[in-house]
Amino acid sequence: MADLKKINIDGKVVEVDGAMTLIQACEVAGVEIPRFCYHERLSIAGNCRMCLVEVVGGPPKPAASCAMQVKDLRPGPEGQPPMVKTNSPMVKKAREGVMEFLLINHPLDCPICDQGGECDLQDQAMAYGVDFSRYREPKRASDDLNLGPLVETHMTRCISCTRCVRFTSEVAGITQMGQTGRGEDAEITSYLNQTLDSNLQGNIIDLCPVGALVSKPYAFTARPWELTKTESIDVMDALGSNIRVDTKGREVMRILPRNHDGVNEEWISDKTRFVWDGLRRQRLDTPYIRENGKLRKASWPEALATAAVAMKGKKVAGLIGDLAPVEAAFALKHLVEGQGGQVECRTDGAKLPAGNRSGYVGTATIEDIDGADKILLIGTNPRVEAPVLNARIRKAWARGADVILVGEAVDLTYDYEHMGTDRAALSHVAGLDMSGLADKSCVVIVGQGALREADGAAVLATVQGICEASAGKLLVLHTAASRVGAMDIGAVTEGGLSAAIEGAEVIYNLGADEVDIAEGPFVIYQGSHGDRGAHRADLILPGAAYTEENGLFVNTEGRPQLAMRAGFPPGQAKENWAILRALSAELDVTQPWDTLAQLRQALVAAVPHLGRIDEVAENEWQALPQGTLGAATFVPAVKDFYLSNPIARASALMAELSANARSRGQKMAAE
Repeated sequence: MADLKKINIDGKVVEVDGAMTLIQACEVAGVEIPRFCYHERLSIAGNCRMCLVEVVGGPPKPAASCAMQVKDLRPGPEGQPPMVKTNSPMVKKAREGVMEFLLINHPLDCPICDQGGECDLQDQAMAYGVDFSRYREPKRASDDLNLGPLVETHMTRCISCTRCVRFTSEVAGITQMGQTGRGEDAEITSYLNQTLDSNLQGNIIDLCPVGALVSKPYAFTARPWELTKTESIDVMDALGSNIRVDTKGREVMRILPRNHDGVNEEWISDKTRFVWDGLRRQRLDTPYIRENGKLRKASWPEALATAAVAMKGKKVAGLIGDLAPVEAAFALKHLVEGQGGQVECRTDGAKLPAGNRSGYVGTATIEDIDGADKILLIGTNPRVEAPVLNARIRKAWARGADVILVGEAVDLTYDYEHMGTDRAALSHVAGLDMSGLADKSCVVIVGQGALREADGAAVLATVQGICEASAGKLLVLHTAASRVGAMDIGAVTEGGLSAAIEGAEVIYNLGADEVDIAEGPFVIYQGSHGDRGAHRADLILPGAAYTEENGLFVNTEGRPQLAMRAGFPPGQAKENWAILRALSAELDVTQPWDTLAQLRQALVAAVPHLGRIDEVAENEWQALPQGTLGAATFVPAVKDFYLSNPIARASALMAELSANARSRGQKMAAE
């Protein structure tokens, strides 16, 4: 039970946990304290001194509110609650002095600084500073660092808050930044001039309270007040990170994280943040029909008529790609099954059990990792498959959790016990005595790489057995944003992908670019980018990308979330559900909805939990029948983090990052 203490803040008495810092207690009381170095998800540095407050009855000098706990305060002479003043003359004078010190060396380059308009230093200088400086000495300058293609540095603006150092070492788990020198020569730098080797490094751009670290791809392109801001959901992995998409006209200018404690806290991966240049390149903006081996442009009526002629009376198979919203998958299932065909969303061959939500989602939430004592990773490399989830596992490890890995030994940014790389290691773990774990909190995370081989169902059954023996919770870590939603609506075929497309004369490919389709069937490709799926297509119907239509996505823990439209699709491209609705009319089997709202009503009627937005439904435990494990080693599901989907492959920046990562790996091998 929390040790509650009363505290008087500016005359208002509040009761808070004694372990809280004064800065947190002030927030509870509704008083805002200025700060530069303090951040609630990082360790306390206490080095900017902007958060000074007056503790009545304490020393006759201001105290740093970020580094002092409520329980350390003494009560008043008659036992009254300790008193803190946040706006007394002492505090005002102290803040003005601190601000004057911070601005000694800060360059006056706000008009050309990318942080302008959303800069903590600007805001706090206006609110708490004075309009003059007593310093006449020349300003000190610092050399800029090369941190790679993502983060641009202007180190003369740095105020040494050390947020970037603390983030990279504590959350991202890399040790490449620090502070060197003393006194006036102290500066933040990267050791040995290294570029940052992390797929979470873009978060230091958000953390930097001044313009010292800014986004290199976004530099000098827009000001914050020119941008239209749309709250949405990320689809680069299956975590469902909450994001904000900033657009200028029709173009996406940048993507920023939104806070969601249950999913991504306030971090996003670099692919999520910087993939937006891929939304502009290699776009499909008009229908195409293949004639004599070559694609030619067509009108929508001609393209839909061609599709209808191709599909009528034929055996049709539908494939659902990794980035398709649930509504489009539901519409495709309705259309294809109405033609007597079958649909399949497990395009990577994962042996996920249809209809058993405890088997394809699991029973754990992402937040369960925070309180776990033991975390077992099976056939997954979360640093590549879900970097933000990996940071959460690192946080649990730093708190004292034991991590055990069955699969390829890789650098996960934290220590773990490696049990082996193959099915024999999994059998060994399953055979261990786990009776002592009943009173501990265990989370078992199984990756898609473990479920793709022929014995994937046996692997999943074995993992479920480990969960039962250890009283642990299961989390199936997906790599495709659309997969859980498509499994929820039953977009699966008995026997998987091969059974779905076997004997099919027409394949309706809804954005599945990770599949190689053999010659023979007529392929209708509906998607946003001219990727592998479009190269194989006989008919191309241009669809919207994830920032261009409203859509429902269910993340890896089974949480339905809404992605909102931030812009419009290019050219003649249309929303995915609308294309399928128009095609159903051509086939004389018109779907019973005319709007997205009506489609969602039909969807929620069929699968009720999809209507409970941002809620994780509890899944009833259904044990799978035990099978025979093979002898294969576990192979990670994602080979190249930066090129895992068509939008990322269209991005020039992702191609550069991928090349850099490959060259870095080769250098290490040479050493």
